[in-house]
Amino acid sequence: MNVFDYLSWRGDVPLSISPFNPVDSLVLAELSYTDFSGVLSPDGEPVSLASACAAFFATRDRAEVAARKSYTARAPLLMDFMLAGARFRDVRLCRYRTVNDYAEATQFAALTLLLPDGTAFVAFRGTDGTVLGWKEDMEMSYHSHSKGQVCAAEYLTGVGQALSCPLRVGGHSKGGNLAVYSAAFCDPAVQTRITDVYTLDGPGFHDDVRAEAGYRAVMDRTHAVIPDTSIIGLLLAIDCPHRVVRSDASGIVQHDGFTWQVGPTDFEPAPLSRMGEFMENTISTWVSRQDGETLRSMVDSIFSVLETPGEDSFLAMRRQKRKTAELIMAGIRALPREKQLELLQAAGKLVASGGTGLRETFLPGAEAEHKPEE
Repeated sequence: MNVFDYLSWRGDVPLSISPFNPVDSLVLAELSYTDFSGVLSPDGEPVSLASACAAFFATRDRAEVAARKSYTARAPLLMDFMLAGARFRDVRLCRYRTVNDYAEATQFAALTLLLPDGTAFVAFRGTDGTVLGWKEDMEMSYHSHSKGQVCAAEYLTGVGQALSCPLRVGGHSKGGNLAVYSAAFCDPAVQTRITDVYTLDGPGFHDDVRAEAGYRAVMDRTHAVIPDTSIIGLLLAIDCPHRVVRSDASGIVQHDGFTWQVGPTDFEPAPLSRMGEFMENTISTWVSRQDGETLRSMVDSIFSVLETPGEDSFLAMRRQKRKTAELIMAGIRALPREKQLELLQAAGKLVASGGTGLRETFLPGAEAEHKPEE
């Protein structure tokens, strides 16, 4: 059962009867992927969910949205399911803000939802399922106090000063990192009113951030959730336990929160997969020990190869596994010699550490493609 099923089954149970739970955080974090430009404003009055939904679909076709392959592109459909039940029907939306600074490689979006239980949920948008979006997540391995993170802290401070209610903060992917950072570095008076912080398969933090008093102050209120084969969520460390959940997808596609399996009030637990254990025990530690310039060079090298197939998402790459593998190899051969060596050294570390599931993680089922041509 995914979040759409959850809303169909449990959407009629109001928050007054069954209080806010971790699955609700995923619903609202995923909703923040909706582009509310032209529907909501940064400083306007709160808008009912029904009005926001009607305005959004007044210029878009529901069937076309439903047919999109990208998981983030389907996020607007959540509004229909939320409106069908009492749990979220009376939600109001406000303070929608987006920042797109391509010169500084900063993409930021946030949304505040006023809930029927008298609380507010501040949702930070993550990256999408494109290769570029994943690169943005990976770039956090060598960035501390990025412009997007600073924007997030300023945004949460502004929301907290404008509202007097208890606050929850959350996000998926990069949005989870922004949620934790904003809670750690917002105005101290606002921080005291935060009840929960949710990072849903979001990257962790460098040691300099983790040493800050504000960061340590919110760890007891922070919930870190990852799928059993997590890559982004185990990038760098976070000082609270990870909750591992089951996904009905495999490999890299588990990053899609719509594949996570849920029950009536919580996620379905699962053990870490072999690749998840490898990421947790080896890659995250190794990344934390590298200097920023080394990581920057490595990320640029890896993604210069991944971008060679000409596809804009990992899902598209999986659909043509053999072609993708051939193009990736061609991309590696086209790199300067020193960059080829960097990738080979990284691959060597994977093999030496027992990371034999790497190909299955990125291109699950690839071995089935190695059949003779008919």
